[in-house]
Amino acid sequence: MGASIVRELEGLLRQLGLSSQLSEIIVVVVVVIAILFLAYLADYITKHILITTVTRLVRKSKAKWDDALLARRVMHRISHLAPALVVYFAINISLSSFPEINDILKTGVQIYIIFIVLITLDALLSAFHDIYEGTPMARERPIKGYIQVVKIIIHSVGGILILSLLIGKSPTAILASLGALAAVLILVFRDTILGFVSSIQLSANKMVKPGDWISMPSRDADGIVLEITVHTVKVRNWDKTITTIPTHALINESFQNWKGMHESKGRRIARALHIDIKSVEFCTDEMLERFKKFKLIRDYINEKQQEIDEFNIAQGITDEDTLSRRRLTNIGVFRKYVETYLEKHPKIHPGEPPYIIMVRHLQPTDRGLPVQIYAFSKEQDWKEYEKVQADIFDHILAVVPEFGLRIFQNPSGDDFRVLSGGMISGSQPDD
Repeated sequence: MGASIVRELEGLLRQLGLSSQLSEIIVVVVVVIAILFLAYLADYITKHILITTVTRLVRKSKAKWDDALLARRVMHRISHLAPALVVYFAINISLSSFPEINDILKTGVQIYIIFIVLITLDALLSAFHDIYEGTPMARERPIKGYIQVVKIIIHSVGGILILSLLIGKSPTAILASLGALAAVLILVFRDTILGFVSSIQLSANKMVKPGDWISMPSRDADGIVLEITVHTVKVRNWDKTITTIPTHALINESFQNWKGMHESKGRRIARALHIDIKSVEFCTDEMLERFKKFKLIRDYINEKQQEIDEFNIAQGITDEDTLSRRRLTNIGVFRKYVETYLEKHPKIHPGEPPYIIMVRHLQPTDRGLPVQIYAFSKEQDWKEYEKVQADIFDHILAVVPEFGLRIFQNPSGDDFRVLSGGMISGSQPDD
């Protein structure tokens, strides 16, 4: 029908005395203007009536998935197909008698339709990812890497289809020719392939997910994982900088994931005090009587004294034999005090597996005898954890002198000045 109208219009122009060439140009211009008008009308109806109505319904709906589609403008992108399809079918109907123009316009419209389909599928996949992110499973198994790979495949297929239209060859012929370039393509997409495989391993083995705290010194990363993609993993460090790590590096290199700490509901404290070895000594009777005034170790002193006295009597060791006798030391009593203090602390997990409470000696060094406090704080938040740790060590440092012990500290310039001043004031003039 459309073709007959075009022929009648062309015949009418020739009857008016116009040349055949000029008649064809005028007919083509009129037909193109008519097609553009129909396309504009289809676009107006789709966007201003259908899309507006759908948007209102979505905003009234309580469902969440349609909000994701609206946010990603999926329906708006689909609406671009309406005028494109109108133009495509109108060209077939009205310009069939002009094959060259018909082919050129049809090719352009087909490329446009493929482009619209590509961006629509891209938005649809992004909307699907947004919907998935709202589910509990998303925290354990992120799929952004898979979504990106699917997008790459879709855009690659679209690119091949567009290329086939432009050069006039079938897609299979283009794929066959690309087969010879497989090695080059592997080199070009090496990082993508490595990243894709790595993202599958990370997800399948639950090695890391967004929200985890990881430490990777080799990449200067120490913070929260923000995003995992095919190519990169973004980490927001504690100093608010962003570190970008290649995804495959998390498979090939070592990193530390603090997820286990968060899941265990405890955070480890492992810090040592350096005791001046010269201050370590056996406890005298006066010291033991004073220690008995401390509630946390009163029972320990009494029980230990009784145990030691019974041992010494059983072995026939007299009080004068100071070398052979078993005796309490000030540092041993101090360790028991700190251990009991930690067990009673409200912010420390009780000393039951897996939350061990231990106060132990480390290898003596030139900085004295390290006494390590090993326990697990109930507070995991960094600020609160540091506060608990500081409060504990504030107390321990303050009570160290009560046991006749001294904290080791390298002498500073002030210490040397005091020592020098004492020597000068105590010296005698030469005769």
